[in-house]
Amino acid sequence: MDPISWSILLPQIFVAMLFGYALGSTPFGLILTRMAGMGDVRKIGSGNIGATNVLRTGNKKLAALTLLGDLLKGTFAVVIARECALIFAPENLRMLAMLAGLGAFLGHLFPFWLGFRGGKGVATYLGVLLGLHPPAFLAFAFIWLTSAYLSRYSSLSALIASALMPFVLFGFGRWELAELFAILSVMLWIKHRENIKRLLDGTEGKIGGGKKANPSGDLKSADVKSEAAKQEATGEPSGPESDAK
Repeated sequence: MDPISWSILLPQIFVAMLFGYALGSTPFGLILTRMAGMGDVRKIGSGNIGATNVLRTGNKKLAALTLLGDLLKGTFAVVIARECALIFAPENLRMLAMLAGLGAFLGHLFPFWLGFRGGKGVATYLGVLLGLHPPAFLAFAFIWLTSAYLSRYSSLSALIASALMPFVLFGFGRWELAELFAILSVMLWIKHRENIKRLLDGTEGKIGGGKKANPSGDLKSADVKSEAAKQEATGEPSGPESDAK
């Protein structure tokens, strides 16, 4: 067996990871809500930049676009890296595509330009899965839909599907992808630790059972109304301290 030429391989690994990270760290939820004149989506709900929190603005179209953008950035990272590797490093094609996908997932979770505070990763996880192995993507969708129908919990459905993905990929004979997605699933579960706590406490919101969205889709308006309602109910003035919870 020929020895590995690390002087050639390491730059390829670095470029694949960096490219995936740069693409994955694009905060579509934040960009789209600001472009729509809604302010900073991180100031409402969970403070997350993902589609679920964007949906709390009451704008379903923006939430759908956020979901699509977060998904496709994972897919594009894999596909573009694969095509480039096909030209410049065909012998390392699979590995470089996987590393670009890993970089995209890390970029979404820990974007440099947002102080390393990103989303929870489900959409980008799915995008990477779609790029690397479409049949497993369909399996994830089936497991999620089945679990969501039975439990009515979106977060629980994502946790169950992600936990099963390494086994699904192993069943497809893709052990290298099973190892990668075992790592991604662990990180996804860690990012969902607050959801897990609420699930155990019985306080996690169910699908279709959340708070009514602000019809205007104006984040600032929603914050003002919330503070006004609090002041009226308690008879106490509201201030900066109320945002520290």
